[in-house]
Amino acid sequence: MLFVVSLGWAVLQTGRFLLSPLLPTIIADLQITEATAGLALALFQGVYALSQYPGGEYSDRWTRATLIVPGLLVLVVGFAAFGSAWNLPAFVAAAAIVGLGKGLFAIPSRALLSDLFVRRRGRALGVYAAGTDIGGLLSSGLAVLALGYATWRAPFFPVAAVLAGVTVLYVVWSREGYRVGDTSLDAGGTARRLVASPQQRGTLLAFSLFYFMVGGFINFLPAYLASSKGFSQGLASATFAIVFAVGLAVKPVAGDLGDQFSRRGIAVVGIGFAALSLAALVAAASKPLVWVAVGLTALGYKTGFPLADAIIMDDAPDGGTGADLGAARALFLGANAVGPAYVGVVVTYASYAAAFGGLVLCLIVAAAILLYGERNGE
Repeated sequence: MLFVVSLGWAVLQTGRFLLSPLLPTIIADLQITEATAGLALALFQGVYALSQYPGGEYSDRWTRATLIVPGLLVLVVGFAAFGSAWNLPAFVAAAAIVGLGKGLFAIPSRALLSDLFVRRRGRALGVYAAGTDIGGLLSSGLAVLALGYATWRAPFFPVAAVLAGVTVLYVVWSREGYRVGDTSLDAGGTARRLVASPQQRGTLLAFSLFYFMVGGFINFLPAYLASSKGFSQGLASATFAIVFAVGLAVKPVAGDLGDQFSRRGIAVVGIGFAALSLAALVAAASKPLVWVAVGLTALGYKTGFPLADAIIMDDAPDGGTGADLGAARALFLGANAVGPAYVGVVVTYASYAAAFGGLVLCLIVAAAILLYGERNGE
C-alpha cells in the first residue's frame, strides 16, 4: 500500500507540476495574461482544497478504498482533458477536474498510511511526500522534451495512462472493501477539535502562511527565472528540477527526525532557513548564485510537508484522522490556492521582486508563530 499510493501521488504530481515549467508557453498559446493564468491555477487549488475535508471524513466512515479509486479515475479523465485543452475554458475545466480528483485521493491515501504506520508515521508520510519531488523531477524532463519536440499538451496523455495502470494495481492489491454509508458531515465537531488549544490555532495559521508561500513560489518559479534572471525556458525548467531533487532527499529525513524529536521545532528551523534562502534568491545576480539559492530554499521549505501532516494526525482522535487532516489541509490548500493568484496579480501590476519579497515575509511570520507555540505549548 505504501508503494502503490506513493506511486499514485508521484504520477499525479508529475502531471500537476508540468503546468509550472510549461506555463510561459501555455500563456502564449492561449493568449492570456499572467494574472489569468494565476487565477486558473487558483481554481485548481481551490477545488482541491474544498474536496479535502469531505474526502477525509467519508474515508473515515466508509473505507479508504471507496474514495481512493474514484479519485484516481477522475485524475485519469482530468489529465486527458489537459491534453485536449485547445482554449481557455477547456483548460480551466481540466484544472477543476484534476483538482477534484487530487482532493479525493490525497487525504484517504495519507489516512491509509497513518492507519498502517503508527510508530513511524512521520517516516511513512515522508516517503509518500517525496512522491511530489519525484513528480517534479519527471515533469521538468518531460517539459524540456515537450518544448523541444512536441507541444505543451503532449505530456499529459502519458500521465493519464500511467495513472490508469496505478488504479488497476491498487484495486488488485487492496484488501479493503467498498462501502458508501452516511453522507452527513460533522464539520462543526471537526473544526472545534482543530482549534481546541492556542497551540493548535497557531499551527493552523503558521502552516496556512507556509502553504500560501508554496503556492506562489512553485507555480511561478520557472517564469520568474525566465523573466527576471535571464534564464531560457529550458534552463529555467532544469533549474526547477533542483527544487525536487533536494526535496526527494529532505522529506523522508525530516519525517524521521519528526518521529524522534519535536516536529514543530524542526519545522521552525526549516521554514526559517527557507525565508533566508528565498531572500537570497531575490537578491542573486548570477546564475550560480541563483542555483545555490534555489537549492537552499528547497532544503528549508521541503521539511514542512510531512511535519504538517503528522502534527495534525498526532492531535486527531481515533477514527477522526481523515476528517481532521482533511479539514486542516482544506485550510492550508485554500491559502495555497491564493498564492499563485497573488503572485500573478503582483507581477502584472508591480514586479516579481515585490511578489517574492511578500513570500519571504510569510515564511518569517510562520516560523515565528511555530516557535512561539513550541515554547508555550500546552
